[in-house]
Amino acid sequence: MSTATDRLATSHIATSRTATSRRSANRPQRQAQQTVRQEISRQRTAEGDGLAVASFLLGLPGLLLFNIVLGPIAITLATLALVRGTNRRGRAALGLTLGIASLAILAVTTATSHGVLIDISS
Repeated sequence: MSTATDRLATSHIATSRTATSRRSANRPQRQAQQTVRQEISRQRTAEGDGLAVASFLLGLPGLLLFNIVLGPIAITLATLALVRGTNRRGRAALGLTLGIASLAILAVTTATSHGVLIDISS
């Protein structure tokens, strides 16, 4: 009985050593994967920051000029920035607000001028 128990114990120790060596062999691979994930996250955040600034910079002149073009672009860029997890959430929210405001100004201007956007004959 003792030899069977000894064999079982030896087998268990060998199995645990093999599993430990596999885990330690996978450690550098896991660390590399984690580093890649962190780098991708940093890149997405940097892209989101750029999109937030761009939405603000396009939404601001969109209040007065080319609001039919710049308003939707500012809204789109601000939404993408918020989805990508920007660190500049306030700027993205401001770009979103300016884009919506530019479309609202366009709607009010169009409604008060009876649908005429540009009157060249005056």
